[in-house]
Amino acid sequence: VREEAPWILGRDEAYIGVLIDDLVTRGVTEPYRMFTSRAEYRLLLREDNADVRLTPKARELGLVDDERWQRFESKYQAIEQEKTRLAKTLVRATSDFATELASMIGQSLAEDVHLLTLLKRPEVRYADLQAIEGFGDGLLEDDAASHLEIEVKYAGYIARQADEVARRAHHEMLKIPEDFDYDAVHGLSHEARERLKAIAPITIGMASRIPSMTPAAISLLLVYLRK
Repeated sequence: VREEAPWILGRDEAYIGVLIDDLVTRGVTEPYRMFTSRAEYRLLLREDNADVRLTPKARELGLVDDERWQRFESKYQAIEQEKTRLAKTLVRATSDFATELASMIGQSLAEDVHLLTLLKRPEVRYADLQAIEGFGDGLLEDDAASHLEIEVKYAGYIARQADEVARRAHHEMLKIPEDFDYDAVHGLSHEARERLKAIAPITIGMASRIPSMTPAAISLLLVYLRK
C-alpha cells in the first residue's frame, strides 16, 4: 500500500516467522502445528518478551501511538533500573535481611552477595526478595517483575542464543536475486536445483532450510552469488 519494502519476520523474532518460513521452505503434506520445538531460537521467543521483540518494529511501521510507546519505554526503563539496583545492592551474610531470606529458602548465606546474584539461584524468586523488609519498592507490575526474573535466571543461555543469531545473521539476510539462474550453478544436484526453482528462496538462510539442501549446495550458491 505504501510502496515500502516488506517486513519479513525472522525465525528469531516471532513464532509466526517460524511458521511462515517452515510452510514456504518445507511445504505441507499434513496439517501444520506450531510447536515450540519447531523454533530453534525458542529461548528468545518467550511470552514475556513479545513486546520487546515486536513493539519497536510496530512503532517503526506506524502501528503504535505515542501513549503506548511511552508505556513501553517506561516499563523497560524501570526493568533496567531495577536490574542495576540489584547488581549494586550487597546483602551482608550477617544482616537481618539474610536471616529472613535463609528462613524463607531454608539455606543460610555463606558470604556477602549482591541481590542480582541471589536472584540467579533457582530457589530464590523475585517475589520472595520483595517480601523481605528492607528490599525496597522494586517492580510493582507483575509482568515486568516476571520479565526481569527470567532475564536474570537464564541470562547465560539467552546470551548464547543471541550470539548464535548474530553469527548466522550474515547468511540469513544475504539476498538471492529474483532472477538468479540456478541452472548456471555447476555442481548442484538435479533435486537441489528443482527445489530451489520451485521455492525461490529470497535469502541464503531460507535456502539452507529447504529439505535435502546440503551444506555443499549452499557453498556453491555462495560462490556464484559472490561472482
